[in-house]
Amino acid sequence: MQYLFNLSGSADPTLASLGLIPNEGGFNPLDVAGAGNFLWTLIIFCLALIPMWKMVFSKIADMANDRDEKAAEAVTLAARASEEAEKARAEVEVRLGEAQAEASKLLAGARERADTRERDIIENAKKEADAMIESARSSIQAEQDKALAAIRSEVVELSLSAASQVIGRQVGSEDDRRVVAEIVGASASGDGA
Repeated sequence: MQYLFNLSGSADPTLASLGLIPNEGGFNPLDVAGAGNFLWTLIIFCLALIPMWKMVFSKIADMANDRDEKAAEAVTLAARASEEAEKARAEVEVRLGEAQAEASKLLAGARERADTRERDIIENAKKEADAMIESARSSIQAEQDKALAAIRSEVVELSLSAASQVIGRQVGSEDDRRVVAEIVGASASGDGA
């Protein structure tokens, strides 16, 4: 194999005669020190870009698309969840309003029943008090009548005893008792009127 360059760094004259390597100056694509290095890098990159696109970049693009789809789906789910939460909040507020209205109704009913019960209790207490007062009055009247009868009986007895001592004979027959009782009763009714 022949060397394209000799040790002095000048190009081989046979390659130069073929037109592959310029003799002096100009562009040499095989010269790695000059612009040829850029050209080969560009060619290798373009050749490697096709398999890299098919093997690496397509997977990266697929993953990015999947990520975008998942993000869009998450945004949709979040929006749907937000709407459902708003609906649930509105429903809870409606139910809370209904519960408050029902509680107010129940409270008003309870107050009305309590007021009715209070009136009934007061009315029953008044009736019982009136009945007790009437019973006490009847008892007092009965005791008073009994006491007056006892006093009248005692007055009749005292009167008969006094009359017996004044007259000097025994006065105590049933007829005498009746007459004295009528006198005492008449004087008691006259004093009471």
